[in-house]
Amino acid sequence: MLNLLIADDHPMFRLALRQAVLGVHDDAMVLEAGTLDEALTVLRETPAVDLVLLDLHMPGSHGLMGLSLLRSEFPAVAVMMISANDDPLIIRRSLDHGAAGFLPKRAGIEELKGALDCVLDCREYVPAELRTAVHAADPQSEDRVLADRLASLTPQQLRVLTRVAQGRLNKQIADELGITERTVKAHVSALFEKLKVRNRTQAGVLLRSLTLADPAQQQS
Repeated sequence: MLNLLIADDHPMFRLALRQAVLGVHDDAMVLEAGTLDEALTVLRETPAVDLVLLDLHMPGSHGLMGLSLLRSEFPAVAVMMISANDDPLIIRRSLDHGAAGFLPKRAGIEELKGALDCVLDCREYVPAELRTAVHAADPQSEDRVLADRLASLTPQQLRVLTRVAQGRLNKQIADELGITERTVKAHVSALFEKLKVRNRTQAGVLLRSLTLADPAQQQS
């Protein structure tokens, strides 16, 4: 039986996607989350989840940072990107940061079934009409290096990094994560060393480089 989590902040899209998934996997268990924090909570409470369909533009995701956090904390769970933005470079970057594939929001039932079967078979999925452009897309070498460095961070270090980049003080981070300030300082030192940054400003620049433009906001 397929255990799947739809992580998207639009309730109507989640409902439509749920119905589509059940149409091709009628015995699937389909869970939902409207924010990255909700998705993390669901995954912690439901260890049987096989696959996450993740909208990288939903609240709390911070683009590729949310993807990196999911992959770090739940390495056994496949994460497929779902988006209306089919920019080959963004898809290429998502794959480099650990996505198992890309499913456009305009996809029909047959494409959805093919994408699910492909990813659950541990193969990468990209729509046929985008494969050549995606494979030809060339992210900056710095982005590949950053993907490797983020992958070296522990889940807790990634959570600390997100809050550091948002301007939180050590005490605020400690309160939010339920740890001591001393532990926060240790995590900050470790993640600075792993990411090759010297201060919080540089960490913030890194986080902003992972934010993906939302085409819906660009059109508004």
